[in-house]
Amino acid sequence: MNLDKLFKRAKEKGIQDLEIFSSARSSLSIEIFDGEVDKYEIADTNALTIKGIYNNKMGHFRTEVLDDEVIDVILDTIIASAKEIDSLDDAIIYEGDEHYELLTDIYNEELYNLDVQKKINHLLALDKYLHEYDKRVSVVETMYSENNNAVVLKNSKGINLSNKANSAYIGGNVIVKDETDQRVGFDVVISNDFNDFDIEKVGKEIIDDALASLGAKPVPSDNYEIVFSNGAIATLLSAFQGVFSADAVQKGLSLLKGKIGEKIGSELVTIVDDPFMKKSASSRSFDDEGVATSYKELVSKGQLKTFLHNLVTAKKDGVKSTGNGFGGNVGAVNLKMEAGEHSLDEIIKSCTKAIYITNVQGAHAGVNAVSGDFSLQSSGYYIENGVIVKPVALITVAGNFLEMLKDICMVGSDIKMSYYGVTSPSIKVKSMTVSGS
Repeated sequence: MNLDKLFKRAKEKGIQDLEIFSSARSSLSIEIFDGEVDKYEIADTNALTIKGIYNNKMGHFRTEVLDDEVIDVILDTIIASAKEIDSLDDAIIYEGDEHYELLTDIYNEELYNLDVQKKINHLLALDKYLHEYDKRVSVVETMYSENNNAVVLKNSKGINLSNKANSAYIGGNVIVKDETDQRVGFDVVISNDFNDFDIEKVGKEIIDDALASLGAKPVPSDNYEIVFSNGAIATLLSAFQGVFSADAVQKGLSLLKGKIGEKIGSELVTIVDDPFMKKSASSRSFDDEGVATSYKELVSKGQLKTFLHNLVTAKKDGVKSTGNGFGGNVGAVNLKMEAGEHSLDEIIKSCTKAIYITNVQGAHAGVNAVSGDFSLQSSGYYIENGVIVKPVALITVAGNFLEMLKDICMVGSDIKMSYYGVTSPSIKVKSMTVSGS
């Protein structure tokens, strides 16, 4: 589509300001089930989201048809859409910022150009490794997923920005069983460097926990010290990440309403939004509204510092947008709990009577973003006097998100991005309620 022609016609039709957001995404998905290619999909999507201000109201149009022939249809629809709008809240076309970060290591051309057969062969090698790892392995499913994202933002106020990023993950599910029990293992490794997908390392992370969990049983209901693995706490953080959205706060849907400047966690807790994270396909130098993104501490040493804003929520609160407007919503780019100084082994050795939780289920259904309460079915290991004694399953860990943050007494150095895109280290919580046998 001839964008210059689009802008010219918009002005002729009386549209005050116009903005175009172009998104192009290509993805590759491969799945191997018990040694055979079970899924192979390549998908490409291209879309234009166009918004314009007409009579001080914002109209919208979204299309995947990028031909010049639809220019008048697009603009007429925007005008008709604007006429139906009652609110003036979102009638903002941004004029741009003086500086946008130049990002490196967020797009890897070599990953995109790597022969697909090599990716399949690598996945088959992982499948073979898992099958041969132990005779108790009964079912193996491995997967590879790759995303390449390119966005362009241009508007009538002079903004002309582009961003390109990619990443992939490799991982798998296994079922292991012995004469009396059956357990499941799952893990992924995320990167945009194919050299990071070491078969042995990825395979061990998937299967060792599953094998060690055979024979797991509930522990007696009680209060225990709790150690969350990096993956488990990242899952919980992903379920609560919406509480940092100013939109949720303004609508009364966040437990953090009215708490800016307050201590909501221990001194060890720092939670950030890092839009410049290397090797992440989500990383961006600007949001969908053209606002420059920035590294920001949402929680700094336990103190709540800021909410995430887009242009509309920032206007309501009388502050500047934080560059977190995406798809009409407000959210983090790369949510991360900063690493601490203790190894996981040191954390485990510090425990007297604890549960080391490696898996939580139903996190997005078992949490209340307004009260902060959560109750999650979990599994992991029982720790006694610094030693892992036995596997544990069929337990429920219950608590309150803010109380948990305040009770964090150790933070690990083993930081890792999870399947949900949240990055976290392992943590230790002083005490939580566990329901078991």
